[in-house]
Amino acid sequence: MRYLGLQAEHIEEGYARARLPDHPSLVNSREDIHGGTLMSVLDFIMSAAARGHDPLNLGVATIEMSTHFLEVARGELVFEAHTLKRGRSTAFCEGKAVNADGTTVCVARAAFRLIQLTKS
Repeated sequence: MRYLGLQAEHIEEGYARARLPDHPSLVNSREDIHGGTLMSVLDFIMSAAARGHDPLNLGVATIEMSTHFLEVARGELVFEAHTLKRGRSTAFCEGKAVNADGTTVCVARAAFRLIQLTKS
């Protein structure tokens, strides 16, 4: 996420938010933010929400993810994610990317396996 320039803004139990500044290396041939960039950031921000209750001791593995592109994505974007349901080993989340004028440009849902990190 550092490579993409993602700026973490907030994480708490069941919620995470980050900002993706506008950058010319993230666009496709039409000058729109590349769909792969959007999907990568959504996967990251939803996984952050999934482990927001214990971010230092939990990792996650994406089990399944679906993404829907609603509008062309351009400029700076804000990504938000919420945990819909979390069990002992699985979390279900949804996320969205919103542009500067408040338009939701894409949405996603995912399931994550929660992985307890071993303490050294």
